[in-house]
Amino acid sequence: MTSDSGDGVLVVGGGVVGLTTAVVLAERGHRVRLWTRDPVERTTSAVAGALWWPYRIEPRARARAWALRSLDVYEELAGRPGVTGVRMVDGVLGETGLDEVAGWATSRLPGLRAATPGEYAGAGLWARLPLIDMPTYLPWLRERLTAAGGTVECRTVASLDEADAPVVVNCTGLGARTLVPDETVRPVRGQLVVVANPGIRTWLVTTDASGALAYFFPQPGGLVLGGTAEDDAWDPEPDPAVAEAIVRRCAALRPEIAGARVLGHRVGLRPARPTVRLERLRLPDGRVLVHHYGHGGAGVTVAWGCAEEAAGLV
Repeated sequence: MTSDSGDGVLVVGGGVVGLTTAVVLAERGHRVRLWTRDPVERTTSAVAGALWWPYRIEPRARARAWALRSLDVYEELAGRPGVTGVRMVDGVLGETGLDEVAGWATSRLPGLRAATPGEYAGAGLWARLPLIDMPTYLPWLRERLTAAGGTVECRTVASLDEADAPVVVNCTGLGARTLVPDETVRPVRGQLVVVANPGIRTWLVTTDASGALAYFFPQPGGLVLGGTAEDDAWDPEPDPAVAEAIVRRCAALRPEIAGARVLGHRVGLRPARPTVRLERLRLPDGRVLVHHYGHGGAGVTVAWGCAEEAAGLV
């Protein structure tokens, strides 16, 4: 399909995957509209931590390739952190060895090294990775889309049949479960606590002895503490007991967190799928439908690489 003025592409879904895909398409010359159920500031993506690292996403090889392409973009955007919300920040990937990331990560991130005992009391990797402040980044992405001529409309879609364009890109995430329908899309519930930062400048991702997640990310709006990964859990409301456990796990890693003032709670439902669905279909009426969903907990991490591949299918 050519990208002349008569070429209309409708992207359905305003999370980070949908927004990024719309930006790539618009900047390649397509006339792009984006429909989003919620304002971008209230999408699942807005809840994300959001550290660049492939997490809960398959197929692994393709996800790593998408992630590395996205890394190129984030490194460039980190040159304007106040505008884009992207910063390069040091931290530790706990319970991870160099052998586990050999090849794909070590060749691209030459600064990767084993964490010292003073940095982490266990086996871990010290890394400098993109850390994205989503309340800044998502509105910036929306502005980049409109600057490229795209439009954004808040609209709830009950069926993809409502999509009135010759090319439709389905980036509805968890919504694809009913819209496609695709019952292989399942929620993985994540709960976070935001506290006033007691002076922590590095991030940490690890698991405790029971296998529970524990992580903290220093963001401009506070220290983001996590977290959970509950399969097939649909509750969008924060659980006070879960919040207390999150703070307790993080305080075991950095004691100063224990007394930090709580600023807020977040819950997001990650759109998990056995594998990302990135597929071009020709509909009976001749229109093109590109499915682009199922990114699990790695939507931010793979967004640019995956969006470019999706745009190539248009």
